Amino acid sequence: MAKLKLGAIEDDKPVKVTHELPASIHRDLLAYADILAQETGQPIGEPAKLIAPMLARFMAADRSFRKARRARQRPSGGEE
Repeated sequence: MAKLKLGAIEDDKPVKVTHELPASIHRDLLAYADILAQETGQPIGEPAKLIAPMLARFMAADRSFRKARRARQRPSGGEE
């Protein structure tokens, strides 16, 4: 079986976001949820719950984003 990039979904306090997905992405999300449930043995009740961990994984893997975020978080030095 393929090793997916997502693992088990952690339970966390959510923030509600409403967004429309193209039908093709929704179908892929459903398929991903089915495969992940088989791989982890943890049923995915609502495939939309995969979106947040997928976004988090994407941002964590984006080196340019991480570098820019670190640069924004550093104190600016001599400015008052």
